[in-house]
Amino acid sequence: MCSTPGSSKNENFEDFYSEVKQIEKRDAVLTSQQQINRLLRPGSTYFNLNPFEVLQLEPDASVQEIKKKYRSLSILCHPDKNQDNKEQAQQAFEVINRAYKVLSNDITRKKCLDVYEEAKDRTDHMIAEKKKKLKKEGRGDETIPEDDADKYKHSIYVMVMKLFADMERRRQQLETRDMEERKRKRETEIEEEEKKKADKEWQKNFEESRQNRVQSWHSFQSGSSSSKKAKKQKKSLAFNPPKLKPEMR
Repeated sequence: MCSTPGSSKNENFEDFYSEVKQIEKRDAVLTSQQQINRLLRPGSTYFNLNPFEVLQLEPDASVQEIKKKYRSLSILCHPDKNQDNKEQAQQAFEVINRAYKVLSNDITRKKCLDVYEEAKDRTDHMIAEKKKKLKKEGRGDETIPEDDADKYKHSIYVMVMKLFADMERRRQQLETRDMEERKRKRETEIEEEEKKKADKEWQKNFEESRQNRVQSWHSFQSGSSSSKKAKKQKKSLAFNPPKLKPEMR
């Protein structure tokens, strides 16, 4: 039975309508709580390092698509909209905001796209090595899992997550190193300040003791002079009996 132009249009419409319904069904399950659960699920610390993963976007998403997705997710996860689960909603809301800040900045978004490019290059290299090995073993006609488009895409996805995790580890290491360096620097500064303080205190005590020593010496000198004068005066005031002259006969 040949199809008429009208029936062809109906089939196209039915396909379109079916696709729309599938999209609506998929989006319908993305409730506020489910989005919060997704963003705070076990392992989310690593999943959420990828801002495209957080906002459920492909890396080729336009700036407008990024803004649109951010608005919809931020509304769903806003704490005011989730009064019964305000604390978790706040955490999810902050995750969404961080991801949007990264992707709304041209420089940081470019860095994220570079991660995807590197992930693709590494995956392609891994596939080439696998095929090279099969060929060397005389099994060049065999296929590998990554020949399937979905599995190839999943391999890139896994590599992307690994690269983001590696970046985060390096960032934490640099942060720890920087923190330790600042701590050592501060400890050195405190040590130098305490040394200066101790030197200043010693100098102060030395000057005070020096002044005391000088005053003591002056007092001693003054006392010695007074003693000599007193002795002299006492000696001068002492009674000296006259010498007896021999009697002349």
